[in-house]
Formats: sequence, structure tokens, C-alpha cells
Amino acid sequence: MCLAVPGEILSIDGSGPLLQARVSFAGNIKDICLAYTPEARPGDFVLVHAGFSLSVLKASRAEDILSQLEGLTERSGS
Repeated sequence: MCLAVPGEILSIDGSGPLLQARVSFAGNIKDICLAYTPEARPGDFVLVHAGFSLSVLKASRAEDILSQLEGLTERSGS
């Protein structure tokens, strides 16, 4: 099973061969590739899997997904 997680784009760097972004996942900052979502902008939420943004999400949808993920960890006792 694969898991994609929403994160918020903080900044974008287009200086390299692939479009990159700094993305916040609940305060954890990671660099990800925007090759599949070049339309994404700072402030947008993106669904990320294996370091690649797969789609741009509405903020409400990202919050819903994050809430569901939190519910899973609560039920598992983690």
C-alpha cells in the first residue's frame, strides 16, 4: 500500500533542471519535486508521495485528509 500526504508549499525554486518546492508537513519541512504539478504556487497544498507532488488540493480537502490520518494513529494507539 502506498500513502500520499498533503503538505503546504512554502517556497518554490525553479533554478535547477526540475521544479522544486519546500513543503511543510505539520511543521516538518521537506524539499519535494513539482514536476507533475508545475501549476502549484506557495500557499497551495499538494499531495506528496515519494518526494513528488501528485496533485494540488484545496485547503479544506488537505485538512480533511490530515484529520483522517490523525484518526488512524489515534485508533492504532500510536
